[in-house]
Amino acid sequence: MTLLETKDGIQYFTFEHSRDYQHVQFKFLDAVESMDPNNIVALLQLNPYHIDSLLQLSDVCRIQEDQEMARDLIERALFSFECAFHPLFSLTSGSSRLDYLRPENRAFFLALYKHMMFLEKRGCPRTALEYCKFILSLDPDSDPLCMLLVIDFLALRSREYKYLLQIYQEWEEHRNLSQLPNFAFSTALCHFHLSQQEDVDADERAKLREEANQILQNALIMFPGVLMPLLDLCTVQADTAVTSHSFFGIKNQIGQLPALAELTALYVGRTYNLWREAPVMLWLEESVKEVLRRVDAKDPLVEDCQNKRKQRYQSAPRNIHRHVLLSEIKEATSSLPLEVTTQPVMGFDPLPPLDSVASYARPERFITFMSVCQHFENVILFDQKICLHSQNAFAVNGISKFISWVAQPPPPPSSFPGGGVRL
Repeated sequence: MTLLETKDGIQYFTFEHSRDYQHVQFKFLDAVESMDPNNIVALLQLNPYHIDSLLQLSDVCRIQEDQEMARDLIERALFSFECAFHPLFSLTSGSSRLDYLRPENRAFFLALYKHMMFLEKRGCPRTALEYCKFILSLDPDSDPLCMLLVIDFLALRSREYKYLLQIYQEWEEHRNLSQLPNFAFSTALCHFHLSQQEDVDADERAKLREEANQILQNALIMFPGVLMPLLDLCTVQADTAVTSHSFFGIKNQIGQLPALAELTALYVGRTYNLWREAPVMLWLEESVKEVLRRVDAKDPLVEDCQNKRKQRYQSAPRNIHRHVLLSEIKEATSSLPLEVTTQPVMGFDPLPPLDSVASYARPERFITFMSVCQHFENVILFDQKICLHSQNAFAVNGISKFISWVAQPPPPPSSFPGGGVRL
């Protein structure tokens, strides 16, 4: 890792690949293009700390429901990065930056994200929230993995309600967080849970409950497409007055703009369990009835929100598509546009930025007729033997043999050529 510059108290770092590591990286890219996943296994056996191979095979183990090995591979990748940290690189100060445009840095973002999600699934949402904060601090301006789309969920899971409201209040002015469905609904849920706490006095409880009601109603008016999918996933039958009303009806669902449908599906698929509690569902029911009353009364906010939806959600930026792919939430991935689903997506670098900053170039390769034939033979065998469960992962044939080897404690990175990222 190298310190590029220090500006206004912010330190900008980047990882660098040594010459040996570059050669290993070229072999990895050749293995990916060969469509033979056994080549990746063979490469990792010779280079146990090659990070992109670790990320790729972690996806494979996770698909094959070997969660323990998948976590171990991600932790090994993070260990490799840690060995290369610059002495001034800080995990806690919030002043260290990494540019996602540089390919060498992306694997660090992805390894942290995957580790964060493993922590959340293991019942450690507070720790996952701290990782989320760290990832966001690495590049808060561009937010390449869209951590703002998941930070509210982790804050709610860890019951850090005041933190979520704080970040909303501090960032709303310059990031327009209220225009994201997840913040619009999650801040309302925060106010509701705060109003339910026993250590709150009666006046404060009433104030918080009134704020929760108002915020939720405004969220439902701004994003009416959230309600019906949310109720479906919560296995709740909506009232006839709701299903028959045009504001929440099927016509409104179909008419959603693609970008808004993507954000809506992502939020609903990720957080529906937080809305299944009986007190929360009763509160939601009351708010829906009040929203329908305001719609029928032709509240000016209804038309204003409708105009905003038409103007602001024409298309989603690339980092949102990248986040949806990483989330693997089926409700959201099914709403991705064709320009994303029709292009190859690699788990070690999903949807790379179009303006990437490459520090070294891959050498040109001499392609023979026999190599082309071998490539198509591998493709055919790959299609016949492997059932893909995810667009962004390789399923490795014979992975069980590799798992028995990789489960052994690895030697230090310095004992392998190209086994570490240069410090």
